[in-house]
Parts: sequence; structure tokens; C-alpha cells
Amino acid sequence: MKNNKNKRFKEGDIVTIISGKDKGKKGKIINISCNNQLKVEGINIQTKHIKPKQNEEKGEIKKIEGPIHESNVKIINIKK
Repeated sequence: MKNNKNKRFKEGDIVTIISGKDKGKKGKIINISCNNQLKVEGINIQTKHIKPKQNEEKGEIKKIEGPIHESNVKIINIKK
């Protein structure tokens, strides 16, 4: 079990991106993982190709938010 004593961020906080390809964009935190990675709504969009599981299904291409390191974001509005 990792020691997660520095909890600056919470789900629902509004943050702005301070570095990277999405610099200057704002979004809401939707997920926090234990290795200092955040998923922010509408930031770091990645394309995921999904294979069909059965013969009748079709494959699809989904756009999902990828993780971004917490050092690349700054809190704007804190959820209470």
C-alpha cells in the first residue's frame, strides 16, 4: 500500500493545464490514480480502437481522456 499523504487534488476540482500540448485549457478532474496521474475532462484526448468481441458486433473507435501528471496542472477552483 502506497503512502498517499500529499492529497492536493480531489475529484471535481477545476484545474488548468500549465504545460504540454493542452497548455492553457481548463477542465474538471474526473479520476485520480495512485501514481500521481489525473484524468481531466476534455484534456489529453486519445484514440482507442476496440475490437469486436463476438461475430455480430462491430469494432469501434473511441476518444478517451488520457492521464496527465499532477505537476502539469494547477488548481483554479477547489470543490468543497
